[in-house]
Amino acid sequence: MGIRQPRALPRRGRKPPIGVGVVCGDVRMIVPAGMSDELWEWLMDQGWREVIYRPDHRIYRQVPVSCAAALTDATVDTRPYLMEQAVVRAELRVCYRPDPDVLPAYVQTR
Repeated sequence: MGIRQPRALPRRGRKPPIGVGVVCGDVRMIVPAGMSDELWEWLMDQGWREVIYRPDHRIYRQVPVSCAAALTDATVDTRPYLMEQAVVRAELRVCYRPDPDVLPAYVQTR
């Protein structure tokens, strides 16, 4: 009948490769270089999962790369504070294309 239900949290998985997007709710972060397995386990405990829906058209707030990189160097004690700051600094990314008025190459106009 078209009644939408919220998606359940996906299963826990292996650490994603560098540059892949991971999400928690409406926040998205790119996996930085140097992320340890232990940090990935901690992120999964917080509810972060790899984006597995292709193409993913949902709108997320993007965590700055500098904040994601700071998490890789953080101690276990400072991670919650840094994660809170990263979520606060996350900004809405409406369009990922450099110029939203330019159509993608695969779109042909008549």
